[in-house]
Amino acid sequence: VLQNLSQTPVLRELLKEAKMPGTTVKIESPELCMLCCFSFKQEPQLIKLDQPGPLTLAMHQFVTEMQETKKGVVTPKELFAQVCKKAIRFKGYQQQDSHELLRYLLDGMRAEE
Repeated sequence: VLQNLSQTPVLRELLKEAKMPGTTVKIESPELCMLCCFSFKQEPQLIKLDQPGPLTLAMHQFVTEMQETKKGVVTPKELFAQVCKKAIRFKGYQQQDSHELLRYLLDGMRAEE
């Protein structure tokens, strides 16, 4: 799940911009425009960002490490700690479903908006 999220261009750009509160981000998705009818022009979305929360900052740190690391192995300790604060069920290193992690991670980041 985390590897897939780290390779999502729109998420990477939003996380990069999230470090600067008060920034307005313009999201254009050429992939979505290719799927639309040619007569329908999709307008870009403008989103004003507030101060990022600890889960969002941890996700930014993780994605940055995934993109820029030369050491080959990235450990998401801080991100995992922040997820555990939002979803206690992940504490204790018990096995969980990946779709549950994805849901709690994205819901937690959305709640910080």
